[in-house]
Amino acid sequence: MKGISKVQHATLEPISRIAEKIGLDEDDIELYGKYKAKISLDVLKKKEDEEDGKVILVTSINPTPFGEGKTTTAIGLSMAINRLGFKSIVTLREPSLGPFLGLKGGATGGGACEILPSIDINLHFTGDIHAVTSANNLLCAAIDNHIYHGNSLGINPKSITIKRAMDMNDRSLRHIIVGLSDDQKGAIREDGFVISVASEVMAILCLSMNYEELKERLGNILVGFTYDKKPVYAKDLNVHGSMALLLKDALKPNLVQTSENTAAIVHGGPFANIAHGTNSIVATRIAQKLSDYVVVEAGFGSDLGAEKFINIVARKSGIYPQAAVLVVTIKALKHHAKIEENVGLPDDANSIQRGLENLEKHIENLKIMGLDTVVALNRFPDDTEEEIDLIKSFCEQKGVEFSVSTAYTDGSEGVLDLAEKVIEVSNKRKKINFVYQDSDSIEEKIKKVATIIYGAKDVRFSKVALSKLELIKNLKIEHFPICMSKTQYSLSDDPKALGRPKDFVLNVTDIEIKNGAGFVVVMCGDIIAMPGLGKDFAALHLDIDSSGNPIFK
Repeated sequence: MKGISKVQHATLEPISRIAEKIGLDEDDIELYGKYKAKISLDVLKKKEDEEDGKVILVTSINPTPFGEGKTTTAIGLSMAINRLGFKSIVTLREPSLGPFLGLKGGATGGGACEILPSIDINLHFTGDIHAVTSANNLLCAAIDNHIYHGNSLGINPKSITIKRAMDMNDRSLRHIIVGLSDDQKGAIREDGFVISVASEVMAILCLSMNYEELKERLGNILVGFTYDKKPVYAKDLNVHGSMALLLKDALKPNLVQTSENTAAIVHGGPFANIAHGTNSIVATRIAQKLSDYVVVEAGFGSDLGAEKFINIVARKSGIYPQAAVLVVTIKALKHHAKIEENVGLPDDANSIQRGLENLEKHIENLKIMGLDTVVALNRFPDDTEEEIDLIKSFCEQKGVEFSVSTAYTDGSEGVLDLAEKVIEVSNKRKKINFVYQDSDSIEEKIKKVATIIYGAKDVRFSKVALSKLELIKNLKIEHFPICMSKTQYSLSDDPKALGRPKDFVLNVTDIEIKNGAGFVVVMCGDIIAMPGLGKDFAALHLDIDSSGNPIFK
């Protein structure tokens, strides 16, 4: 089961000691027990004269279903940079209960590179995701309550765009009917749930720098339209203030520690294929003021997490990465070579050659966005020297640095070479390149990402998507960046199109307006915002003993 700790019983230092190491005193943190703390937002003002640390963006090729070790690599890299005598903080997303109890079994790293206390972080942590759930559902309750009490705004129940949220995988809640009670006065309508980390409230939390911005963004959430097709926002229902109050503590980043007692800031958790897929802006900003190097992980491959970090997060915050780490595994390269679909293809070193096409495109993508890259091979025990040499030679041909990581087994010692190369690369002056401009139309933005980043030859819009493009023009929000929502398993919108697909058409099925977050979500294919559980899901292997300690079966 992924996420089971080899260092669960490692000696943890009091979180006040971790805070002290990065220049925080007792007034800068709020303790959540002995090993977790919230960081005060006042730290940004207190440290405003401090020079900003460099940001290192960790991404990957298109992953296999179980991931390629980005989190483990990011944690190990940050620990290694500290080991080299610099100050480094790793900033990560908070795990969702859905994946923890469902497929992945946790998101706190693995082996000798974890953030701790991992079981607490994987469970309720400091309650941030529950706060997001409550704020989201308050808005949903207010909408139906408004309709029940006379509907003075004239909201058309069929036009409501926001769904309820829950931090659990439950496919039966994707599509529901609400208002069946006898006293509902005819307000029966279709509704549904998304997993909490896919809600717009989560995206807003991660994009807001202070309470004023948080409240404003929450008020700008588009909830639906009136019968005469005028937009209705959360502020029209006057609940954005109470929503912000529910998120009062959730806006403060969480301080924990790595398995080598270095600092980690874990905050926010937007999905990478339905939202922008990285930790909060305020967490990264605080980390920049407290360290020389901030290691940030972006969800999934460069086509999703890294693209959105540049075109959404960097555009909105001015946080520009100085280098990128592109994580790859031999397992994934063989997967992209489609070995399992080709009986006659031998499973040897030469079999990864076709898979290198996927790596090649991700190297190109990062170069397009202005990022110098170090390819990090997350090594597994059965990887051969011949296979490793093939990848190293390929990277040399492409003009990028290459390093082998054994972080899972060896901790920071296994990524010292990677850390040294990342530091060297980050010293080069580069300019970040946005894939599209604010002034481009939404249609132009979509086509640029599809053709430049994915390698598509064209884009096909459904009738629904075309109608949404017109709506976006009418609402005068074409300046918004786009948040592409597609499968993480392929550069295309077809999860079975492995390697480097070419001459394909990207299908845009729908477009969702996230007015509070300030972007539009472009749906490509069937993307599920409320996952389901598999037959043998992770929660079946979790238990607790008589002393309250977790048991992993």
